[in-house]
Amino acid sequence: MDITTVFFLLGVGGLVVGLVAVASNPSPYFGALGLVVVAGMGCGVLTSHGGSFLAVMLFLIYLGGMLVVFAYAAALAAEAYPEGWLTGSVAIYTGLYLLVVMFATISVRQGWYDPSLASVDDMCDFLIVSGDVSGVALMYSLGGGMLVFSAWMLLLTLFVVLELTRGLGRGTVRAI
Repeated sequence: MDITTVFFLLGVGGLVVGLVAVASNPSPYFGALGLVVVAGMGCGVLTSHGGSFLAVMLFLIYLGGMLVVFAYAAALAAEAYPEGWLTGSVAIYTGLYLLVVMFATISVRQGWYDPSLASVDDMCDFLIVSGDVSGVALMYSLGGGMLVFSAWMLLLTLFVVLELTRGLGRGTVRAI
């Protein structure tokens, strides 16, 4: 097993652990930590297959955009005593989710990963520029409308989340 396969498997394992952390914890503070782990591990998986610029774009846009929305929502819905991963029902849900993931992995383990898949940088002898860079050019030229639409949807999501978490003015930010 080469080092690229090891990094890929560690990245996918961290991705699953982060997703379980997000799914099992009702507290927004620990959910944010799970989202950071998921974004970091997802970017590591993309980087291990040659998509370094795509990984940087994902990391900056996701963590810079969506976690700002999450920070506003967490500030408006502050909890005095948030539940941790090892408390009561959260630990039960975490264990249950990990058991489901382990059962699914064991049941479909044959042929789920093919190490012969080539990354973008493996074909560098035939390319003038990296495949990642040409993908960025396509994203800005042919996908410009989708980028504007995505930015509009992120702005709309910000206002929707703020409106949903505002409540009746009984949160941490209220007029005195």
